[in-house]
Amino acid sequence: MELVRALEEKQMKQDAEDFRIGDTVKVHFKIIEGKTERVQVFEGIVIAKKRDGLRKTFTVRKISYGVGVERTFPLHSPKIQKIVRVREGRIRRAKLYYLRGRSGKAAKVAELIRKRRDVKVPETGTTAEHEGAPETPEKT
Repeated sequence: MELVRALEEKQMKQDAEDFRIGDTVKVHFKIIEGKTERVQVFEGIVIAKKRDGLRKTFTVRKISYGVGVERTFPLHSPKIQKIVRVREGRIRRAKLYYLRGRSGKAAKVAELIRKRRDVKVPETGTTAEHEGAPETPEKT
């Protein structure tokens, strides 16, 4: 059992899970078509997370041309290049399956707005001080 756990530990991504249920995410997924490889972006709301460890999966739902599309991704898959959180959702449920029966504005998840002191800039990976209002440069 320890051998299986050690092998799974090597294959797990360290910083893969920086999103929660209700967040809107962009999943950059590698697709192989014949000899060519390309990256396809799937953007939607995370409605569920299941399992634990290497077998952990998450389900993303989006509306495409008026039709609801859901896709389940393995979190630690080597085909997932990156997962970018677009916005945080404010929810009080563990699973958002009720969104399947809703359409239009009823299928939206309210955005979670927090006051943060340290905001991580996704492009650079650095943190910046932020207290609500932007600073204006002093005139000398």
